[in-house]
Amino acid sequence: MSVPLLRLETDNEIAKRLAVRAGNRCDRFLCAQGGGFHRTVLLKKDLSIPGHETVVARVEIEPGAFVGRHTHPGEEISYVLDGQVDILIEGQPPLHVKGGESFMVPAGAKHDAQNTGSAPMHLVAVYVVEKGKPVATPAP
Repeated sequence: MSVPLLRLETDNEIAKRLAVRAGNRCDRFLCAQGGGFHRTVLLKKDLSIPGHETVVARVEIEPGAFVGRHTHPGEEISYVLDGQVDILIEGQPPLHVKGGESFMVPAGAKHDAQNTGSAPMHLVAVYVVEKGKPVATPAP
């Protein structure tokens, strides 16, 4: 199915813009050939809520890597499979989450995530977002 592949290309473009805004630190972002952050879309389906869809993705963040500040046009609900991550939501204290725990990022909240462990961190993210908008958009 080509739709998830198009979403991955959009995520790559977002990560490239984030890297440029952050002083070209491509090692911290998902760039064309990889980097410290990888999002793989597993499912994308319309919801019964008009104008909304759900996107389910598997996310990997390498040790020490940041995702980069961004927003989502809806909520992110995630479950950490293994490893540990700090969720950095603007205006809130850092949230330390480890394997077996969950977190939620409110719609439109500027946030970042950093793998604070010594091994890759994996999570499953469920995005409930406005249909037709990118799953993530860079935030200043």
